[in-house]
Amino acid sequence: MAKKVAVLAVNPVNGFGLFQYLEAFFENGISYKVYAVADSKEIKTNSGITLMADDVVANLKGHEDEYDALVFSCGDAVPVFQQNADKPYNVTMLEVVKAFGEKGKMMIGHCAAAMMFDFTGVTKGKKVAVHPLAKAAIQNGKATDSPSEIDGNFYTAQDENHIWTMMPKVIAALKA
Repeated sequence: MAKKVAVLAVNPVNGFGLFQYLEAFFENGISYKVYAVADSKEIKTNSGITLMADDVVANLKGHEDEYDALVFSCGDAVPVFQQNADKPYNVTMLEVVKAFGEKGKMMIGHCAAAMMFDFTGVTKGKKVAVHPLAKAAIQNGKATDSPSEIDGNFYTAQDENHIWTMMPKVIAALKA
């Protein structure tokens, strides 16, 4: 039976990246729910398109055991996160990421996803692909120059243009 995935969508989210995950999950019969990393379910893409997520990240906290995997769908995550790191939804997002990581769930993401995973300490000793501008921020894991990395339960890509390099293995693991 296919696994169930919680998808974190930052605000603003990179629509190209987000929809690669959602389309692949839909086409492969993998159940998912999109959680907005925001105060409301209404978020925007980097290009300004309004999206309605299924729920907000605050309602994912404490429900990590209902999912087998977590996707961090990046967007303008770094500058927006930096400006809003103390907002309750960002604090909750990091708590959720840490909970998923500590439970050994599949951790999937692109761009700054590995950095967000790393901030929580769950990437210790893992090879991760991260946007080149965020590479220096990786302190617990080992940032590589590869387009994507798969190391244990971590599936990371440098950016939305490299998600496809890991998706066949992501889908295979989610269908196993």
